[in-house]
Amino acid sequence: MGGKTQVDTSVAIVGSGPAGMYAIEHLLEQTDLNVEIDLYEKLPTPWGLVRAGVAPDHPEKKLVVDRLFNYYLNHPRVRFIGNVEIGEDLRHAELAQHYDAVIYAIGATSDAQLGIPGEELEGSWAAREFVAWYNGHPEFSHLKFDLSCKHAVIVGNGNVALDVARILTTSPETLAKTDMADHAMDALRNSHIEEVTILGRRGPLQGAFNNPELEELQHLEGVDVVVDVEDLPAENEVVLDNANWETERKVKALARLAARQVSDAHKKITYCFLTSPVEFVGDDKVEQVLVVRNHLEHVEKGKLQARPTEEKSLLGTGLVLRAIGYRGNPFPGLPFDEHRGVIENQNGRVCDKGNVLPGVYVTGWIKRGPNGLIGTNKKCAAQTVQKLIEDTHASPASEDKSPAALVEQLCQRNPKIVYLNNWQQIDHAERLAGRVQQRPRVKLTSIDQLFAEAF
Repeated sequence: MGGKTQVDTSVAIVGSGPAGMYAIEHLLEQTDLNVEIDLYEKLPTPWGLVRAGVAPDHPEKKLVVDRLFNYYLNHPRVRFIGNVEIGEDLRHAELAQHYDAVIYAIGATSDAQLGIPGEELEGSWAAREFVAWYNGHPEFSHLKFDLSCKHAVIVGNGNVALDVARILTTSPETLAKTDMADHAMDALRNSHIEEVTILGRRGPLQGAFNNPELEELQHLEGVDVVVDVEDLPAENEVVLDNANWETERKVKALARLAARQVSDAHKKITYCFLTSPVEFVGDDKVEQVLVVRNHLEHVEKGKLQARPTEEKSLLGTGLVLRAIGYRGNPFPGLPFDEHRGVIENQNGRVCDKGNVLPGVYVTGWIKRGPNGLIGTNKKCAAQTVQKLIEDTHASPASEDKSPAALVEQLCQRNPKIVYLNNWQQIDHAERLAGRVQQRPRVKLTSIDQLFAEAF
């Protein structure tokens, strides 16, 4: 019986978060591809937003993904090369020269902007920075958040906004059982924040959060979650708007929250739908947020657009967290779509002004924009890998590719490369420290600490 001839190919993947790891999974599943994969990561630690983005009080999400990703990271045809920044330690042109294919899975590492006065004031932060800080990302561990005010305001109402609101109001005793960074736990133990207001520019039907994250708020101990029943649509409005079952479930959860009696709980989360910030007010730091009440108007193709009314008010606060979306950054040597904040591509193939760049691919947020959950990256990576396979069979691999020669050059430039065994030493040290404190792990949150365990 005959079968497909295996094609030998070398692939560099840049970024070891979910997008990169799912690309590895799909590549290794190919029976007609004999692939060798080098996984490049800027940090000494893998997993991207699984480590630095998933809320510490959601350990079940990390556990499942961690087991899957560890399996592929330990695969004999995969080599982890950490603490290497592509664009600095190595250029894109060098990767393209030494590998048959390069897949960029670098995520979205900056933030969407509100574009309103006072956005730059002290006390105004991107939620991404706060999340990275409490998760122990070494590039954000030094940040200092002023938690001395009683009222915090979150702009945006997606899952990140709900994560942040939950972390700000969860008891320190609960957080102490998680893998939250020690410096963040210390700060939150001394926090004076009693109320968190979540601003959403549109209504409940258009809320950006997912149902599990919303429903989790119903079970927060010692926290009142306040929803104004006047903001909720009537049951017939939900039907008229052709809402799907997920939206109906969302409205029902909000209705349950609105119906609950306010208790004497010490902490409170308040939902404000149809409300947008107009200005952050203060001399040197944020002291108030000027907000406007919106109404929804039907625009083209039945879409609803939030329009401001004349109704404005001020919210007193010393901390504003902007959770309005992540954004991709330009990457040296690759074409970038400034409007969408992604590397230009056609279904995963990188292209420049419509012309495909041979052997260069993208997956994840840098391909499609910052949307979806962790699992969304699996389907996204499958599409990209399929394009890579099609191209590999159409154009056989070149014999002059030499990943080994490139890594040898890299070793001369960067003596602190973190390989799999080095990461395993970091992982072991964190888990061991966690076992002593009955926590999943105690994260090392600086490059020096990570190196001390790695080498």
